[in-house]
Amino acid sequence: MKAIVCRKPGELVIEERPEPKLAQGEVLVQIRRIGICGTDYHIYEGTHPYLEYPRIMGHELSAEVVESPETSALKPGQIVVVNPYIACGACIACRNGKPNCCVRIAVLGVHRDGGMCERISVPEVNLYPAGSLSIDQAASIEFLAIGAHGVMRSGLRTGSRALVIGGGPIGLGVAIFAKVAGGDVSIMDLDPARLSFATAITGARSILAGNDDDAAVAEVTGGEGFDVVIDATGNTASMESAFGRVAHGGTLVFVSIVSDAISFPDPVFHKAEMTVMASRNALRSDFERVTAAVLSGIVPFDKLVTHRTTLEGAVNDLPHWTKHKQGLVKAMIDVC
Repeated sequence: MKAIVCRKPGELVIEERPEPKLAQGEVLVQIRRIGICGTDYHIYEGTHPYLEYPRIMGHELSAEVVESPETSALKPGQIVVVNPYIACGACIACRNGKPNCCVRIAVLGVHRDGGMCERISVPEVNLYPAGSLSIDQAASIEFLAIGAHGVMRSGLRTGSRALVIGGGPIGLGVAIFAKVAGGDVSIMDLDPARLSFATAITGARSILAGNDDDAAVAEVTGGEGFDVVIDATGNTASMESAFGRVAHGGTLVFVSIVSDAISFPDPVFHKAEMTVMASRNALRSDFERVTAAVLSGIVPFDKLVTHRTTLEGAVNDLPHWTKHKQGLVKAMIDVC
């Protein structure tokens, strides 16, 4: 079968790989759509902290069942959403109902080869029936679930002032589900065009990052700061400056990840009795909540997929989009 392999940073090729075989407890699926994520761009650039090369990328996936065990509820021809977070089921996180941060987690396309290929065998527990979702929608549930999980972690309440930093796909997901939770939502971004797009489709208030953003934050919040700040930039400077945007008694959530150390002034953190937390991956409940929101029309899905390519085309298109993101929200690879 054909697979896209990132052999090392900056080197992306199409390779012929052996056909996968159905493993015990797994289901063999034909990949139908692949969403290209910031993680994939970071892998290509060599900036992802958890990766060994070579790697078949791809974790935003919809697929069609090819072969399943006789006892499986999933049948050939059925379309499924792929949860790419393969957990051990036995570690302290899994025992506490948090397989999203399993001690031995193996994320498709990161810790093990992923779905930028024609077929793959996946644990049955990681496949959710797509129902009436379109194939494109099914491939987009995962990245939206990242945002939904971050909002859930924040404890955002109706009427709370929320700031989403970063207007990329993950930030859009955060903003959408912060609005669903009843928040008074603002989005901050450096790129005026991306900010304009993000606020137009989410209905959030816009704050252009730059020299005057502190004044803008003060104006929006009456000088008090935001009850909830969620950073989705993957930028060290942005993550560090986010501490200064949180209200006393507020919460700061890092959805993004960087390989750098994050530092902050302890007096700012302490005087606000601030809660700082990480948000990693998503749970099945997040996938279910996002699926319901997409089917209800809450998510402006038709505006999210802006670029398309094929497995063969992605070898050139993905590197191009790494550097040229104007107008790019979500790129989708059509496999079949």
